[in-house]
Amino acid sequence: MKRRSAIEPVIGHMKTNGHLGRCYLKGRQGDAANVVLSAVGYNFRRILAWLKTLLLAILSALGRALAITSLAKAAC
Repeated sequence: MKRRSAIEPVIGHMKTNGHLGRCYLKGRQGDAANVVLSAVGYNFRRILAWLKTLLLAILSALGRALAITSLAKAAC
């Protein structure tokens, strides 16, 4: 039951924002392909959000390191 309660919000999100509501592909294979493609799109959006956060953290750390180096050079 815990697994189901974790999956249902994801499926609901994919129905509204992931274009899972209406299938324009033909037959059972089209239905299966539509579900897989919607899941892939959902996972790509999650990965891109994670990469954006990682890039911002790296750039922030790099900026702080450059600021410390320039302050050290100015003090000399």
